[in-house]
Amino acid sequence: GFPAGCPPWCTRRAAGLLRVRRPGLAVRVGHVVHLMRMPGAKDSPPGLPGRTFDALFTTAQPVIVAYHGYPWLCHRLTYRRTNHGNIHVRGYKEEGTTTTPFDMCVLNQLDRFNLAIDVIDRVPGLKDVSAHVREELKNKLIEHRQYVRTHGEDMPEIRNWQWPGAPAATNQPPNEPVVEPV
Repeated sequence: GFPAGCPPWCTRRAAGLLRVRRPGLAVRVGHVVHLMRMPGAKDSPPGLPGRTFDALFTTAQPVIVAYHGYPWLCHRLTYRRTNHGNIHVRGYKEEGTTTTPFDMCVLNQLDRFNLAIDVIDRVPGLKDVSAHVREELKNKLIEHRQYVRTHGEDMPEIRNWQWPGAPAATNQPPNEPVVEPV
């Protein structure tokens, strides 16, 4: 399995990266707690009605789902939804070995960098104006891979990451700014 909180945390961090690097981009992050709400009410008693699902997940925009299980399950659960063709699921691909928690996310493309790249690739017109951001994120993946293979642990900016604006950790000087890593 994945490290605790990998899809939700990585999704939020991907959204943070995009908000910093593409400030005009509207990004909505949701957290599905009850998976059986994904299919329609006709297919699953707790399923969301069509209008509610469409209001949450849109009817025409790309939707990227970071799921801690097999991607095919989310695709099956949303098959009859209006925007099914725009729903792209990242999940467990049976990639990885004994490695670091963040590296497991990278190997399964559930990390902040790959999720942000997915957004750049799937939002119409964004890829053309965000090639430099995409390249920067790809470079961070290369840097990550080299660091993990050399040091056997996640990069310090991954291990020590904090939400922007959060109080500094006790091992940091109190006035040191907290900066979102690439």
